[in-house]
Amino acid sequence: MASVNDIKKESVLIFKGEPHVVIEFQHVNPGKGSAFVRTRLKNARTGKVFEQTYKSSESVDFVELDRKHLQYTYSDGGNWYFMDQDSFDEIFLSKEMLGEKTSYLKEGSEIDGFFYQGECLNVVLPKKVALEVKEAMPAVRGDSSGNITKEVTLENGHKIQAPIFIKPGDKLVINTETGEYVERSNE
Repeated sequence: MASVNDIKKESVLIFKGEPHVVIEFQHVNPGKGSAFVRTRLKNARTGKVFEQTYKSSESVDFVELDRKHLQYTYSDGGNWYFMDQDSFDEIFLSKEMLGEKTSYLKEGSEIDGFFYQGECLNVVLPKKVALEVKEAMPAVRGDSSGNITKEVTLENGHKIQAPIFIKPGDKLVINTETGEYVERSNE
């Protein structure tokens, strides 16, 4: 058992007998009363999200996970398939399990998968990924005052806002946590 002060984003703990991933957390220390931790927990098996508040005096049971290096191979629309880099086993994960993370995957991407009792509970993407622009409207001359952005479509079909000077064929570095454009890639 550990203190609720050890709760961090993406950590996995047991809540109502099931493993849950911490999506968000906030340590609150009100001026009156005792401190507490407000969390949003996602059931690792069903995908349901719960809000739970823990008093600072409570303890939680964190789950030790096995970390495996996975490589994304393909998607059939409903499932995303990965290859375990050590055993070469094929693993598939559903859209519900991956959520928005599917927007930053491309064939050959390497990610870390976290397993509990042989079941993948969570995947962690690199902080930044480089994706090629497939579609972008041309820039209009004279439209350069301020921080002007436009919508561009990336190689995996995901759309983001990028600076107006971006054109098809450019490789962009995208922050996977915020989904925002960072810079052009030199790759």
